[in-house]
Amino acid sequence: MAAVSLSVSTVKPLGDRVFVKVSASEEKTAGGIYLPDTAKEKPQVGEIAAVGPGKRGEDGNRQEPEVKVGDKVLYSKYAGTDIKLGTEEYVLLSEKDILAIVS
Repeated sequence: MAAVSLSVSTVKPLGDRVFVKVSASEEKTAGGIYLPDTAKEKPQVGEIAAVGPGKRGEDGNRQEPEVKVGDKVLYSKYAGTDIKLGTEEYVLLSEKDILAIVS
């Protein structure tokens, strides 16, 4: 079997899927206590790295995605598929799992 090398530029989401670069999780609490890796919560904020062409409506036309590359978004905690490219972490998820655009 041939090995496939992936990079952000080679990943193109299909349909209404988006590819999100996960923001780093908090290293310590507000009180200054450092958290071990096992106690850290999964991040819910990230930056859009790639966007699919959009979902097809019942009439066959594509619906434009509401997000674009570069947007910071808040997404559902356990949504999507986690992907690691090099040292960076990404999540591939459906546009419906995005809760808000963060400014």
